[in-house]
Amino acid sequence: MSGDALSQDPAELRRRIDTSHAHPARVYDVFLGGKDNYPVDRAAAAAALAANPRGYLDVRHNRDFLRRAVNSLAGQDGIRQFLDIGTGLPTAENVHQIAQRIIPDARVVYVDNDPVVLAHARALLTSGPEGRTDYVDADFKNPAQILEQAAKTLDFDQPIALCLVAILHFVEDEEAYPIVRELVRALPSGSRLVLSHLTEDLNPENIRAVQRTYTERGFTFVLRSEAEVERFFTENSLRVAEPGVVPVHHWRADNAAPVPEQREESYLATLDDIEKVRYSDINDVTDADINVYAGVGEKA
Repeated sequence: MSGDALSQDPAELRRRIDTSHAHPARVYDVFLGGKDNYPVDRAAAAAALAANPRGYLDVRHNRDFLRRAVNSLAGQDGIRQFLDIGTGLPTAENVHQIAQRIIPDARVVYVDNDPVVLAHARALLTSGPEGRTDYVDADFKNPAQILEQAAKTLDFDQPIALCLVAILHFVEDEEAYPIVRELVRALPSGSRLVLSHLTEDLNPENIRAVQRTYTERGFTFVLRSEAEVERFFTENSLRVAEPGVVPVHHWRADNAAPVPEQREESYLATLDDIEKVRYSDINDVTDADINVYAGVGEKA
């Protein structure tokens, strides 16, 4: 684990946590049924859900894409190293748990800059005895620092899967494309880019309503077209794996999305809409529910 990051003084860490503004990682945690969030994050999630009542399916299927991608890369392609930037809060089936179940000596580096994520980062570092995990407290907009710190754990002479899952829509074009270019340039041949991104191509009315709720709260929120998402692969000369850049629920669907705990209707009736999300089964998804593209590319 990263001693510098995790040895921060708890009082200093608390000072860094801004509970007056919603944070994307914590809003995401709300939709995943987590508890490491604040009223302002729950309010942002509730506003987004009111704007698009089936919007939780974007979040949950995005997370399930990460599961499927790591399974595929470790199980089929033998990728043993993962760099997960914009990690978010620990949740069920983190990258290292999936990868090390298949490849026990897999190495995983998580990167995030939210102090709430840092405060819970030890849960991301429960590596199996043969593998290694690390946490880097760094901003996506500082790729040089990320690469320098990641190299303490990952071997940059061997293929690495760079995971940029639901992070790039928080970054404007003038920064997003150059940052991805710098990160991919540092990766060796055989590496992969695992990417998902919100779009208005698929169901524009729903996602534009959600976009308004986030921009009103000060978030950068960039909805990119299929061509703009594909550009992250093509301008870096990455070969996009089958089935290409597709709506997230169509990327190698395996019908294994986790089914949540079932609760009595009488209990569910006591919950508000955002609390009910954690008990919602995502396997009834339709194309009209999804606003996320996903794809995986390989570096020659």
